Amino acid sequence: MTDQPEKIPQHKHCRNCGKAFTGDGLFCGEDCRGSAGSEAKKKIRKLFLVWLLIVGVTIAAAAVYYMAQ
Repeated sequence: MTDQPEKIPQHKHCRNCGKAFTGDGLFCGEDCRGSAGSEAKKKIRKLFLVWLLIVGVTIAAAAVYYMAQ
């Protein structure tokens, strides 16, 4: 008797939750599709705030440097 590995049907993994699913698209359902969009917006907002902080610190450092001369 040979031990054959169990066959797994062709599937994809959801980009949001990682759950395996069959069918079309990138997400397992509408809930994951909606929450992925809101999470992407949150990440973009955070990156924009970090960018603003870096620009602000750079401007402040340049102002202090030039005032010290």
